[in-house]
Amino acid sequence: MRTPLLAFYGDDFTGSTDAMEVLANNGLDTLLFLNRPDEAGIRAAGRRHDAIGFAGISRAKGVDWMDRELPAVYGALEATGAAICHYKVCSTFDSSPEIGNIGRAIEIGRRVLGAATPVPLVVGAPAMRRYTAFGHLFAGAGAAVYRIDRHPTMSAHPVTPMGEADLRAHLARQAPLRIGLLDVAALSRPDVAQRLQTEMQDSDVVLFDVLDDASQVRTGELIWSLAGREQAPLFCVGSSGLEYALAAHWRSLWPERVRHEERGAQAVDRIAVVSGSCSPVTAGQIRHALRHGFADLRADPVALASDDRHEAESARLLAAAHAALAGGLSPLIYTAAGPDDPEVARFNAVLREQGRDRREALALMGRRKGLLLQRLLRESGLARVVTSGGDTSGEVVQALGLNALRMKARLAPGAPLCDAYTDTGSAPVIEIALKGGQIGSEDYFSAVRAGHGGAG
Repeated sequence: MRTPLLAFYGDDFTGSTDAMEVLANNGLDTLLFLNRPDEAGIRAAGRRHDAIGFAGISRAKGVDWMDRELPAVYGALEATGAAICHYKVCSTFDSSPEIGNIGRAIEIGRRVLGAATPVPLVVGAPAMRRYTAFGHLFAGAGAAVYRIDRHPTMSAHPVTPMGEADLRAHLARQAPLRIGLLDVAALSRPDVAQRLQTEMQDSDVVLFDVLDDASQVRTGELIWSLAGREQAPLFCVGSSGLEYALAAHWRSLWPERVRHEERGAQAVDRIAVVSGSCSPVTAGQIRHALRHGFADLRADPVALASDDRHEAESARLLAAAHAALAGGLSPLIYTAAGPDDPEVARFNAVLREQGRDRREALALMGRRKGLLLQRLLRESGLARVVTSGGDTSGEVVQALGLNALRMKARLAPGAPLCDAYTDTGSAPVIEIALKGGQIGSEDYFSAVRAGHGGAG
């Protein structure tokens, strides 16, 4: 095994722990940096670990930000010495020409990394109930599976709604890329390697369908074969579906080294939850938690985002959290319970009236939640916390001053419990789970408290 096998940059913090989870759950020693060290530190980490990750925020950024920041990101990936450098995106692929432009990220990565091989693109991840068939993306919600442009949440996403299920058409609107496809029918054929070569001849990007276990394993095998052709790293883009596919193939190559490792954690009496997600999935998790030992600490989003009221609102929430802990409950601080929560409309109306940028206001609110949680942890001695929502999670972990994560326990696909470090040479300072809005069963928050997976 060449190590590190893979280095990845996650375009949000929850997605970064998703990729780390897949690798760690297959026995690969994986370190996720929340702040990039210098090049010497990156190279040293690469020599000690099977995989290295860097958590980022590009999913919520515009192309000007990408042009400034992503070259250094790709330089850090290359500095690890990894065989594969992965720009990791959300498995719902929500993005637009203006925000989280995946096409622009591909263009920058190809230039910086000198990618001579067309970029493999993998989005399907059956373990996450994400599937690609003939280039179209499908995602589960509740008991059903929807085409992504008809998904009840992602088709109505407040920032990057998905109005196109054909990923090639969606990506082509973001950058002038030639996008090939190795579809699920081709993957099942004995001449698939030759078909891949044909697709690569006239493509900048090749999308690999992943519909089931068989197509996932075949995809991993084909991509790993490409990684061995050049001394330079193979540049790949996609969801944690890439890690799932590669790990499935690596298990066949190195069964003694790469194998499933189910991990759990001990139960704790109480945890704290901070949520900024408006997802229906998170709303169901909030309702379940409030029936099972969590205290209802609804925050006023307008007050938290204001210049003159946020201190009083934070003080109110802090006092309520301490009272909940004293009563044996776990404080659950949230600003909305689903997209139809009246607070969402009120918040948006106030921002329009004030002429404020919504993304900037949400980021400010996230930072203030992080500072509130930091104070609660310092004063209460709580050892385990959850953040819900990709952007909220990024702001919170930065406010907590955390520098790196390692997976501790797998609780639900895409949202592990992690040991968090301010210094990777010292003991972890807290246990934290970063949960995306669409991730987890309805008892997820209870599962974090219990230290093992929930109902689904």
